[in-house]
Amino acid sequence: MEWVLAETLLSQSRDPRVLLGALCRGEASAERVETLRFLLQRLEDEEARGGGGGAGALPEAAREVAVGYLVPLLRGLRGRPAGGADPGPPARHHRRVLRAASAALRSCARLAGGPQLAAALAEEALRDLLAGGPASGAEAAVEVLAAVGPCLRPREDGPLLERVAKAALALALGADRDRDEAGPAEDAAALAAGRLLPALGQCGGAVLRVVWSGLVAAGAPSEPDCVRPQLLVLSALAERLLPEPRADRGPGAGEEEPDARRCWRFWRTVQAGLAQAQDALTRKRARYLLQRAVEVSAELGAHCTCGPQAGNGPSLFWWSEKKKDELLKFWENYILIMETLEGNQIHVIKPVLPKLNSLFEYAVSEENVYYWTINGRTFRELSVHQVPRPADRKWFSIGIEITEVFSHLCFSSSRRNEEDVLQCTMITHQILLRGAAQCYLLQTAMNLVDVEKVSLSDVSTLLMSLRQEESLGRGTSLWTELCDWLRVNESCFRRASASISIGLPETSSLNAYVKNLVQEYIKSPAWETGEDCLMPDWFEAKLVAMMVLLAVDVEGMKTQYSEKRRTQNVLRIFLDPLLESLMKFGTNAYMPLLETDRCLQVLLKLLHTCMLKGSSAQDDEVFTFLQSFVMSATESISEFILRRLTMNELSSVSDLDRCHLYLMVLTELINTHLKVGWKRGNPIWRVISPLKNASIRHLQEIDSGQEPTLARQIQRVISMAALAMVCEAVDQKPELQLDSLDAGPMERFLSSLPLNHTLQKPHTEEQSSFFEESSASQGWGKIVAQYIHDQWVCLSFLLRKYHTLIPASEGDVLEPILPAIQMPVRTLQSALGALTVLPSDQVLPVFHCMKVLVPKLLTSSESLCVESFDMAWKIVSALSNTQLIFWSNLKAFVQFVFDTKVLTIAAKIKGRAYFKIKEIMYKIIEMSAVKTGVFNTLISYCCKSWIVSASNVSQVSLSSAKNYSELVLEACIFGTVFRRDQRLIQDVQTYIENLGHDCAANTVIENTKREDHYVRICAVKFLCLLHGSNVSHKLFMEDLAIKLLDKDELVSRSRTRYYVNSQQHRLKNRIWQTLLVLFPSFDQNFLNRIIDKIFQAGFINNQASIKYLIEWIIILILHKFPQFLLKFWDCFSYGEENFKTSICTFLSVLSHLDIITQNIPEKKPILKQALIIVLQWCFNHNFSIRLYALVALKKIWSMCKTLHIEEFDALTSVIESSLNQVENMPGTGNAKKNWQRIQEHFFFAAFHPVQDYCLETIFYILPRLSGLVEDEWIAIGKFTRFTDIPLDAGFQWYLSPAHLCELKPGDWAQQDTGSHSGEAASQSEWMDVQKKIIPWKNNTPDLDLELVFQDRVAKLGKSISRLIVVASLIDKPTNLGGLCRTCEAFGASALVVGSLQCVRDKQFQGLSVSAEQWLPLLEVKPPQLIDFLQQKKAEGYTVIGVEQTAKSIDLTQYSFPERSLLLLGNEREGIPANLIQQLDVCVEIPQQGIIRSLNVHVSGALLIWEYTRQQPLRHGDTES
Repeated sequence: MEWVLAETLLSQSRDPRVLLGALCRGEASAERVETLRFLLQRLEDEEARGGGGGAGALPEAAREVAVGYLVPLLRGLRGRPAGGADPGPPARHHRRVLRAASAALRSCARLAGGPQLAAALAEEALRDLLAGGPASGAEAAVEVLAAVGPCLRPREDGPLLERVAKAALALALGADRDRDEAGPAEDAAALAAGRLLPALGQCGGAVLRVVWSGLVAAGAPSEPDCVRPQLLVLSALAERLLPEPRADRGPGAGEEEPDARRCWRFWRTVQAGLAQAQDALTRKRARYLLQRAVEVSAELGAHCTCGPQAGNGPSLFWWSEKKKDELLKFWENYILIMETLEGNQIHVIKPVLPKLNSLFEYAVSEENVYYWTINGRTFRELSVHQVPRPADRKWFSIGIEITEVFSHLCFSSSRRNEEDVLQCTMITHQILLRGAAQCYLLQTAMNLVDVEKVSLSDVSTLLMSLRQEESLGRGTSLWTELCDWLRVNESCFRRASASISIGLPETSSLNAYVKNLVQEYIKSPAWETGEDCLMPDWFEAKLVAMMVLLAVDVEGMKTQYSEKRRTQNVLRIFLDPLLESLMKFGTNAYMPLLETDRCLQVLLKLLHTCMLKGSSAQDDEVFTFLQSFVMSATESISEFILRRLTMNELSSVSDLDRCHLYLMVLTELINTHLKVGWKRGNPIWRVISPLKNASIRHLQEIDSGQEPTLARQIQRVISMAALAMVCEAVDQKPELQLDSLDAGPMERFLSSLPLNHTLQKPHTEEQSSFFEESSASQGWGKIVAQYIHDQWVCLSFLLRKYHTLIPASEGDVLEPILPAIQMPVRTLQSALGALTVLPSDQVLPVFHCMKVLVPKLLTSSESLCVESFDMAWKIVSALSNTQLIFWSNLKAFVQFVFDTKVLTIAAKIKGRAYFKIKEIMYKIIEMSAVKTGVFNTLISYCCKSWIVSASNVSQVSLSSAKNYSELVLEACIFGTVFRRDQRLIQDVQTYIENLGHDCAANTVIENTKREDHYVRICAVKFLCLLHGSNVSHKLFMEDLAIKLLDKDELVSRSRTRYYVNSQQHRLKNRIWQTLLVLFPSFDQNFLNRIIDKIFQAGFINNQASIKYLIEWIIILILHKFPQFLLKFWDCFSYGEENFKTSICTFLSVLSHLDIITQNIPEKKPILKQALIIVLQWCFNHNFSIRLYALVALKKIWSMCKTLHIEEFDALTSVIESSLNQVENMPGTGNAKKNWQRIQEHFFFAAFHPVQDYCLETIFYILPRLSGLVEDEWIAIGKFTRFTDIPLDAGFQWYLSPAHLCELKPGDWAQQDTGSHSGEAASQSEWMDVQKKIIPWKNNTPDLDLELVFQDRVAKLGKSISRLIVVASLIDKPTNLGGLCRTCEAFGASALVVGSLQCVRDKQFQGLSVSAEQWLPLLEVKPPQLIDFLQQKKAEGYTVIGVEQTAKSIDLTQYSFPERSLLLLGNEREGIPANLIQQLDVCVEIPQQGIIRSLNVHVSGALLIWEYTRQQPLRHGDTES
């Protein structure tokens, strides 16, 4: 278009002065300036070709345009905005004019006829650039320089070029320093780097050397902001700074040019871009430079090495022609991974992960040490991905192993990256994954860090980034690995600048560091010694406790075989300052408050951290010493706590945190004394009683008409918290019971307290000081909530202690001694009130009280109980997204709503409570579909509560459980189909669990068993405990079995798509798995009721895994109860249309007839009946039916021969002939492969229905072998790990005794197709297309069919007609439409269809695209096909079937006659047996896959094409 415009202008006038002068007049619009550019470029092209007119006129005109129009225009654009990140229309117009004017100026400089104009313009633009800076029109000056720079002469204008290059480089590198003018500066810098510097690079090596010297002088970037401009310049000049392998290297090619590959600063800049750049464009430039350097090295082929700045460290880059292929592969993988990680999507990242193996192995090999990295941001993003399958043990979720791999490749910013990744891992709610990530990241750090460059302080800071309760537990494998790493590298860590003398010269640096750490921690700063100071943060206490125990365990490793007492001595040295301070607590009332807080904090953390995870603490000498340490200081600490809690010393809001600390320490002291041995006269005993009495006294005090002060209200809160602690301690440890079981003063006082009593705010004068406290202080609402919470803690203790005193109705008690207990209705109403005022994280004690009250009141106050159910459920359901408090609240909720007594009473009265419980039950199941683990809590609790009664042979509770059998039913079939990301999380969690103690997170974190599989596991193990001899158990299981069969029937009738691994498929599979588990409890009477439903299920089109289960249970029924064989024989007497291919189910059962008849003494009648039935199915036209019939026939006939039954001798010839033919089938065609595969299939070759009956086969082996998705495989290890439901020690149903577990899924899979199955369900698993066995032809001599057909064609001579395609058997209009189009395209003479009405079908027309208008169509209905085929045979046609028989010919080897009639079979049934005999030849399409057959249209198209391809060749041969 530009060329056309320029030609149009030139056609108006050939005088350039006139044209240029006309364009230079008027307003300088973008269109006008661009037109000027088009014209100048056209004139420049003509001048270059020597066709320009007016030799003197054109240069003069060009100079006039440049000096008189373009330069003033560019000057006028300086002060106008150039646009920023989001330029508006004026800015875009300005930039458009600027670019067009600079391009026009370049053409003027070339047309001017000499270098003087270019030099003059460059000088002027350079002065403007240096004078004004980037904020004042720099973009216009840069455009001028970029335009005229290539016109300058390298030698004559060398100094000018150098000055321009220096100015351009300074502008490009200084953009990030000009923060005041960020927009213009960035634009000018980008223009200088992207246009000016590459333009100057064309002027030769001198300019490049100037630019390169400037880049080298700038040094490697130390800050991320410096990386961007340097990479911008380097990427713009990459073609010049990296050597070119070609000879034509432009001006100055003979001079030596820079080679950036040999400069360490270049590689440091690239590394910084990969590791530190925050924007994707900068990282892309770094990858481009790396890729370009690799490409150049490969093309040059010369050796190249770039070492570090100093020292003998690993090479930054090296190249060797000898290892060209290996190096190319390494760098290609590296760059591919870097580019892929930018995608930040799981499905994009996953395919490149296998390349990490080769990358890692090559990078750290002995000869190939690399010093490379990945971007820190990408490192963090990668670390929160769940990518590979857990089956691959090398790589798995959260980038854990990926982090470990890259830790060997990089050191840059490693610790910062580690800390960033740790922060990212804390985001996920999956605690186990979070813990595993921390474990592997710590291992990465230990492998990654250069110990000589970090100090122990750095190490401790990194360790504090971990959550010890999730990963770094003492006694775990990770803790041991960390101790060993500290021991090995102890002397290598960077030491502090000032060494600290600790009086122990023989101690190591770690011990010195820890001792100093303890001493500095205990000291309280002088400016924080006041009484009103806030309690210190827990961070330092955690740090000190962890480092003390690490140092002690490291010392224990050193003295593992000698000086056992040295460990205790080292620990004593560490803790002496702490013990000295603790011993002063009881006597020194003036100790700084901050010091006491710190001492108690570190003591508490020592006790928590010291506990060994996963092993007994009895043999731990550190824990033993720490116990004795605590015992020695107990009296001092307990007296201090008693004084602080009871003597009104805690009077501010911040003191509530201290109260919490004191009560936690007191609880730990109680636990320690209980472990050592409780003695009545110990210090704790002497403290609890005064603490209880003082707390009651404070709570009983009444301010006589005065407004409460802040100090008094705080003391009331503290007293109630102390009483709650005492109640919890006594409730959990009966040894602490201070009074008799009779109600004492504390019980009477607590029972008489007004429930939900709120504390008044302090009066106005004190509110100011209250609200001026630190922002960390709690609001008054939280304080009141804590007070009410502690009230209910005390009340729940009383209710559990005196639950026998709770009356069924309040009218039974005249003068209650304990009002809260003996007036339960009022207490439950108060509980409902408490739920409305308490925050969600404080309602647990209220739920505990409801658990005691509701069973007592359900009969008399049902509406109140239903209201409590409703309100409690609203609270729990609202917490579903709150991970920390949801699970504890859900557990408490389930325990009081689904309590055995509540369920029994509700089922008995069948009132509102019964239906409300069922409603909540289904809501919980519904919630579990989106929140994994919810249903687990419910089913586990219910099954455990029912088991207790069942084990006591109590039929009442299990009879009650029958009213809630829907719960067990839903549990047996539970399991959601997760999204891909959810499934990855589940898979990875399972993988981590399977690692066991190798992953420390498994040891530290309690296995919550919230995976969906555990719902079914719980239900199955519960069913395994039930016994058919128990009437209530038997009735429960029979009711469940009937509901399962009804559910299966409902799913089968559903119109939902039923395809492999769909939700419908999985539901049916789980139903039949559960029925198999229940089978041993079925007796004959019950089977009489359900046998018809089981047989009917065999006629339904099912997926392979379900058919195996149905066949299995039928075999077991017939084996245990042979009297049902009569009903089984009746299944074969239905009409054929009711069977379709599902008769294969019953034929598969017959293939196990030896097991069915195992307990039957007289087998002959059964064998006779089986032979009669199976023989007739051997002649069925359907290939799969015949194949299954032959398998059954082979099994039955072998039994007959073993028993020597003479009555069957008459059938010997037919049966033996059929079996011999299929066994000795010639060639290696598909039919023979299918016969071999079905015989080798596990269900017929290895599976034993009786011996393999076990949980492992039902839930793991069979799903795996039948092609079910891995989500449905339940490993037997999960059954054994789930200990909530214990099975008897003699339970033998776990493991399969056979070798099924060693088998792999085969090629053969059984599957039906049905009309409602959908497209996905119609894809069967057969290996190849059909082969028919025709036993009645076995007595005739074999004919060479191909020779017969060739002879017939030779006799017929040449035919005018070419090809007739018969599609009368095809039903689907889409296939007919496609065939019509194919036949017309390849010139078939006619297409025969079953009905011409099909051409009106829209689906037909959509595929045929009007081909029916140009192709002859004939109508021949299927019943008329025999006559039609015989008629065509008489006319000389060869009838060819697309079918496979024992004598079928490979399509690639068959030569089509000219008169060919192609008969295509039905989509599902193929060519019927009555038409097979009409065929002259059968042609088969060779296949390599495992799918049963090709689409009929595709098959027809292949044969039509092959016929069309052969005919021209034959005609050519004939003519020649």
